[in-house]
Amino acid sequence: MSIADANCEPGRVGRTAVPSKTERFRANHRWKVLGIGVAANASFSATFAGIPAAAVFLRSSYHLTNGNLGLVLGLLGLGVALSELPWGLLTDRWGDRGVLLTGLGATAAWLALMALFIVPSTIYVPSVAMLAACLLVTGLLGGSVNGSSGRAIMAWFREGERGFAMSIRQTAVPLGGGIGALVLPSLASVHGFAAVFALLAASNTVSALFAWRWLHQPPEIDLGMNSAGGRAMAKPGGPAPLRNVEVWRIATAIGLLCFPQVAVLTFASVFLHDFAGMGTLAISASLAAVQTGAMVMRVWSGRFTDRHGNRRGFLRLCSMTSAVGFAALGLLVLAATAMPGSHAALIPAIAALLVVAGISVSAWHGVAYTELATLAGANRAGTALGLANSFVFIAFFVVPTAIPALLLLWSWPGVWLVGAVCALIAWPILLRPN
Repeated sequence: MSIADANCEPGRVGRTAVPSKTERFRANHRWKVLGIGVAANASFSATFAGIPAAAVFLRSSYHLTNGNLGLVLGLLGLGVALSELPWGLLTDRWGDRGVLLTGLGATAAWLALMALFIVPSTIYVPSVAMLAACLLVTGLLGGSVNGSSGRAIMAWFREGERGFAMSIRQTAVPLGGGIGALVLPSLASVHGFAAVFALLAASNTVSALFAWRWLHQPPEIDLGMNSAGGRAMAKPGGPAPLRNVEVWRIATAIGLLCFPQVAVLTFASVFLHDFAGMGTLAISASLAAVQTGAMVMRVWSGRFTDRHGNRRGFLRLCSMTSAVGFAALGLLVLAATAMPGSHAALIPAIAALLVVAGISVSAWHGVAYTELATLAGANRAGTALGLANSFVFIAFFVVPTAIPALLLLWSWPGVWLVGAVCALIAWPILLRPN
């Protein structure tokens, strides 16, 4: 039987079967593409979430104040915010493969240079400006990962499984962040930041090799045809992403929900160290619990919303539960501050509530990105995802730079209560269920 016959397509008797572009990939190749998306996002997540997890050692090794610490961590997020939309536009024009390979390769090379030249020693400590500039460039290069890997998943998966696939991809963020939270603080304390930057460079290199080997355009794009599997890119419908009010609303709400999430990612280690008096092991375990819980919730939420078609309702629910969680955390910290005698007794409850609130505000990513990309059309998903990620990483810039000022004004209760307000504001901006 010829290949054409095996695919239930008419073939000519006696014709030599020559594999076509549509036959180049097995039916399960899309799972390899998903694996590449997970690896790429985990590699960069270990960078932008793992370095803040080692904030205590970054502060001491580079002789930073809390204000300086917020600046350098914020500029890492600002770099991603500035580059996400341009990378997304390039992805829609050039395709996923070229952008992802370029971004991962450049990020790996830059981190390797940082491991060689931008690390403190007994005779030299890089200046705050030097460290901040280097982390800014790291963000500019790493911004290529999110939109390109998301567009690839929208291309290879059909409606009804995209939410699950995108949510699995989004588990890469807490996966990479969790690995970073477990490994990087200890690595920084024992071997210094040369080892930290070198390990991150190696992980990005491995992800680039995976992308080079397995990430390709699906055959429907190559040939401009649809398939029985239904994995073709959606045709453009409605206004372009940057002219679509609904796209802007979801992107804005995503950014707002990221404010309390980023507060956890960037300053939870400092909070647990300075306010709760926890050691490195307990801090790493707490942050890893947040990331692990977020991974589980993202996978569950993707499957759940695919089955029930309730993405918008789920997003609004996450917004409200996050607002309640951070409000409760802020009030509990306020109680511990106002009643010094109860401080030690409240610490376990505070740590547990931080973990719960952190999971709640991290559970919605895959669902939100799937809804956003669906609105834009899969062939323009790079632009829409780039827009959303610009808002996300604006939060990564604003939050670390604002928290030191909030600490001076209202201490830690103010930080968590402001996070609750941001989550609450996102609720009316999110689209109502159809």
